[in-house]
Amino acid sequence: MNADADPDVIDRLAERAPLLERCAERFAERHPFSDRVVGVSAPLTPHTGRFLEVLATGDATVLVAGEAGSTHADVVAALRRRPGITPLTASGDGEATLETAREEVIAAEPDLIADDGANLLVPLCRDFPDVAADVSGACEQTTGGITRLRRLGRSDAGNGPVPIPFPVYDVNGTPMKRRFDNVHGTAESSIAAIASLTNAMIAGSTAAVIGYGHCGRGIARKLRSLGARTTVAEIDPRKALEALADGHDVRPATEAVADAAFVIAATGRTDVIGREQLAAIDDGAILASIGSETEIDRDALAEVAVDRTRIEPGVERIAFADGRTIRLLTEGRVVNLSAPSGAGNPVDVMDATFALMARGLEAIVDGEPTGTGVEPLPEAIDRAVAREKLAAMNVAVDDE
Repeated sequence: MNADADPDVIDRLAERAPLLERCAERFAERHPFSDRVVGVSAPLTPHTGRFLEVLATGDATVLVAGEAGSTHADVVAALRRRPGITPLTASGDGEATLETAREEVIAAEPDLIADDGANLLVPLCRDFPDVAADVSGACEQTTGGITRLRRLGRSDAGNGPVPIPFPVYDVNGTPMKRRFDNVHGTAESSIAAIASLTNAMIAGSTAAVIGYGHCGRGIARKLRSLGARTTVAEIDPRKALEALADGHDVRPATEAVADAAFVIAATGRTDVIGREQLAAIDDGAILASIGSETEIDRDALAEVAVDRTRIEPGVERIAFADGRTIRLLTEGRVVNLSAPSGAGNPVDVMDATFALMARGLEAIVDGEPTGTGVEPLPEAIDRAVAREKLAAMNVAVDDE
């Protein structure tokens, strides 16, 4: 992207993000983050930029690291012009540079953390316990991030459990995030990204969705509504039963990928598409991830691929020894964020999610959470954001 293409790339979102606007108005009056450093790791899309700007409105000093494949040059340029916000990464940065940027954020000894994928929180707690001891709290907004944090605190976490010495609000676990953002926002933006990258027809196709959490069920339902024949692979028998009742075929992952034109990983976990699935995947299939950057086992893919050819931006043709080929989208990174034109979920959705994040950080400053480790975002915040969203859509509901 051209860094000078649109100097108002963040400002243009203001009228489409009324919930963040309300946060900004309140923060401008309260100054909740005065004298506090907020460390952020997130895709640097326009709506993330607006969220950071709202934090700065509350007098936060914001240090932010982006993510590979989803750091927009025009957003970084706009953020550099915003007082109180320091982006430490640029578009095109590789993982090594991003890791250095996250360490810079941690070295600044942040008081609060806003994370996406636990890319700050995991190294902070694991490698910098002295810094972590002085953090007031954090918010994490993704399935993959919460999974990593819960694993961090278990006894099977590498060399032993790693304590999280401050509260981390599980924003991803709120009904608003699960039912609105994950089910609808992720599905719509991911299908749009896959369609734009492949120019492939969904109606009449076969699609395998790996995982039937909220993101997986959203994309499976929308694929089916577009005319695809859908198969779901799910290890939780309760979710598998739900998928079956929703009208999807249910099979083990290796069977599901064997005759699918589209294979979409949506678990938020690691290496769910491994050697076994790559050995079974149908010739010509399109492979994408919407759950995390680690859903597709990159080491296994490197071992079994005999040729890899970039055929257009965001699309690789992978050839196997037996003559099969597949198309891998965005190197296995989260497709709705990493596609060349990807901006993540619609701003109407992210307005609500970032309002939850902003209110969660405000609650931490106000001393609401009293424990340590992962805990639910207060229900009052979730309900308040839902009511504000309905009001913004001119929808009235009965009082509780």
